[in-house]
Amino acid sequence: MSKKRKMEGKTDYKKRIGYLKSGKIRVVIRPSSKNLVIQAVSFQESGDKILITIKASDLRKLYWNYHLGNLPSSYLTGFYFGIKAKEKIKGGIIDLGFRSLVRGDRVSATIKGIIDSGFEVPYSDSVFPNEKRINGSEVAEFAKKLSSDKQAYEKQFSKYLKEGVKPEDIQKNFEKVKERILSKK
Repeated sequence: MSKKRKMEGKTDYKKRIGYLKSGKIRVVIRPSSKNLVIQAVSFQESGDKILITIKASDLRKLYWNYHLGNLPSSYLTGFYFGIKAKEKIKGGIIDLGFRSLVRGDRVSATIKGIIDSGFEVPYSDSVFPNEKRINGSEVAEFAKKLSSDKQAYEKQFSKYLKEGVKPEDIQKNFEKVKERILSKK
């Protein structure tokens, strides 16, 4: 074991050994504020082998027009990963590294997307965000309510408006991107 990786906080070897003992492919989820990376990783004695990688930024090719660091994009990234991964592997085990799973967060939305695609990973439904948060309808409803106060609306959704998208349309865009992912099977 590399003491350097442990000291730098890059690898939790206790968790890693548990993942390896399972004999399953690791589904590694690594979020950042502006992106999300999901990889299917197989252990090899010569070094881990990455079987598939999907990034939230890949959603741009499917015409996702909204921020890549929100719950709907995390779900769609997980869903896209699951659809692509099923072509090569049946299932796996989630590897969050040093992160802990928080109920209703982006990572749990990602896992929900993976599961909804039909890719098999063990997880409890109790951690998933509700459907309104996942598909963006909560944002759309809030935007509609706030639209009567133009100043507050523009302040709250300035990034969306700057990018030329309406927050009220996030759910429609979500459904279209999900359909495009399914058509890429």
